[in-house]
Amino acid sequence: MAALIATTRYVTQFLQRTAARSMSTLPFDNFGNLRYDDNQMRATLDAKSYAAYKDAIRTGTALDEVHADKLADAVQKWATDRGAVNFSHVFYPLRGMKSGQKKDAFIDLDFSDSKPIKDIVWDFSGSKFMMAETDGSSFPNGGLRQTHTAAAYMATDRTSPPYILGDTLYIPAALVSYEGHALDHKTGLLRSQEAVSAQGTRLLHHLGFDEVTNVHANVGCEQEVFMIPRDLVVDRPDLLQTGRTVIGSLPPKGQQLSDHYFTKVNPRVNDVFVELQKALWECGISDVVYHNEVAPSQHELSPIFTLTNVAADQNILLSELMQEIALKHGFIALTHEKPFQGINGSGKHCNWGLNANWRNMNLYSPGKTAESQRAFIAFTSALMHAFHKYPEALRAAVATAGNDHRLGADEAPPAIFSVFLGHTLGAHMENIVKGGPLEGYTGGRYGDRIIDSRTKALGPIAGSREDRNRTAPIPFCGNRFEFRAVGSEQNISLPMTVLNTAVADGCSAISDLVESGVPVDDAVRTVIKENMNIVFNGNGYSKEWHQEAEFERGLPNLKDTPTAWNEFTSDKTKSLFAKHNVFSDEEVEALRRINLQRYSDDIEIEAGVMVDMINQGVLSAAAEDLKTYEGTKLGGKRSEVYSTLAEATEALKAARDAWPEGDEFELAQYAAGTIRPLMEETREAHDVAEGLINKDLYPYPTYTDMLFPHQQDI
Repeated sequence: MAALIATTRYVTQFLQRTAARSMSTLPFDNFGNLRYDDNQMRATLDAKSYAAYKDAIRTGTALDEVHADKLADAVQKWATDRGAVNFSHVFYPLRGMKSGQKKDAFIDLDFSDSKPIKDIVWDFSGSKFMMAETDGSSFPNGGLRQTHTAAAYMATDRTSPPYILGDTLYIPAALVSYEGHALDHKTGLLRSQEAVSAQGTRLLHHLGFDEVTNVHANVGCEQEVFMIPRDLVVDRPDLLQTGRTVIGSLPPKGQQLSDHYFTKVNPRVNDVFVELQKALWECGISDVVYHNEVAPSQHELSPIFTLTNVAADQNILLSELMQEIALKHGFIALTHEKPFQGINGSGKHCNWGLNANWRNMNLYSPGKTAESQRAFIAFTSALMHAFHKYPEALRAAVATAGNDHRLGADEAPPAIFSVFLGHTLGAHMENIVKGGPLEGYTGGRYGDRIIDSRTKALGPIAGSREDRNRTAPIPFCGNRFEFRAVGSEQNISLPMTVLNTAVADGCSAISDLVESGVPVDDAVRTVIKENMNIVFNGNGYSKEWHQEAEFERGLPNLKDTPTAWNEFTSDKTKSLFAKHNVFSDEEVEALRRINLQRYSDDIEIEAGVMVDMINQGVLSAAAEDLKTYEGTKLGGKRSEVYSTLAEATEALKAARDAWPEGDEFELAQYAAGTIRPLMEETREAHDVAEGLINKDLYPYPTYTDMLFPHQQDI
């Protein structure tokens, strides 16, 4: 009877949800309704002001006051017609995925009269739309700002459309210091997009594509996340303060049955994704996929690719909306790279590519003509140059305390960077090095390899030319490259900034050879030959590859965040960014300091939470558990196990209390070399103890509690 009642309740709720959706407007009918994109601008702004605005973007000049005010009027009317009463520049300080915003109402004093107490009027000017000022010293800045030199400016990103959430118009913006330094994720990314556009266009002209005037860097990022019931997360101090469980033993069942990947999404979680998709679509974000991932309670959602700066803005908005909507449904969305030890962590695979503005040419799709195939090979060689010449900068761009748990852990790419081309493309590259033609490779995403299904019901299957390699940091995927090393809780801007810049340098290397008199095909051939060492088409998880990569090929193996970020300020890296006008030497140094400081802060917080959870909860539960066995011989090794945990915790506490003085690198080294090993020892001792403590005495929700029961709810 209970099963029948439960089934009836599920069917009723399912029908109610379906009926509600069928009677309402289809979500796609409202796609982009809350985004002030180019279509909205054309519909609301006069032609002269529209043309002036586009010309200002093209030339990098200021929009004159008259046209700026007309634009602000159009934006304000559009926004207020949709319920907005406030506006906010939304910017992205160097602190992960947390945006910056300050709401101002669409009102001001009426300065047109001379009354001492002026009237309040509805107001929004071009100057308010284009910029605002804030305190740059209160955000991570690596010494670029101080309390007595604090000015910073939020400047509107004129290529990323504003949008409405609730009663507020949000205007994507950069954060730039009084001295013009980047204090955010966006500014460097915008500079890198211009760099790869300039060098990509230059190279395409040498390849005969004279019609091209711009090259656009695009990315679609796959956001992985764990959905865990809120009432359990709030009882876990580690999840609340660090985003991951610093203690916790894996239950007998983890992910070894492969029974979560691509299974049906649990109804409660599915309701989150249905509402989230609708909200994202209204904001113009093309959330096109969501599904269950490998680990229990792990999921993924991803949009279609767009410009890298717009994709970065949208990924932060996606994360913020996901957190908000998940809470409405009783969940907390965990985006940390490793919330749970022993099962897969989360990444943010960035599907990156380049498109030219002539015939929408995808530069990482070989196409069917000799001309497009030559361009594909040239730009692939530029990417090989990027990863071979600047692996340290690319590795640092994905180095965080959280991502250190993923990279090289047999669930994500290794910390040694290589490029996967696939065996057919790899062989084609080797033939080019031997003197063969650039053209001839025709592999695309689908249809270039016919697979015999051996059943009439299916017929032939049109597969891709190359296999899929999940162990590669950046594999070729038929029409793009997938930067798989990016962490799930990272702002994608810095990885994309470094990638854009390094590929721009690869394009420049080819063009430099051509302009020195080398025929273009030979120039491409030279760059391929110089960088074939970075190509690896095998198992990136294998010990043999690590041995070969580090000791035979000489590829850097930067195993942790402090090591990676300490390499970021090399003369080579500084020269790269200076050459392409992306970062000054001061900005490079600031990025190093900020990220090393963040690493040591993260580890110090994690260590403190671990000590508190054990001292304030676990040890008292262990003591109570011991009493249960007094006068018997049934306690086994409990006393010894619990004593080991107490000693390990005390050693960790002493090391944390003794945190030394020093510069950012010295503190990060202490965190990595002293604190993390002690945390691992303490965790190991705890997880053994957890397996012995009476479950009714253990003070925190366990892995079993958090990962499984809600999957049986509706």
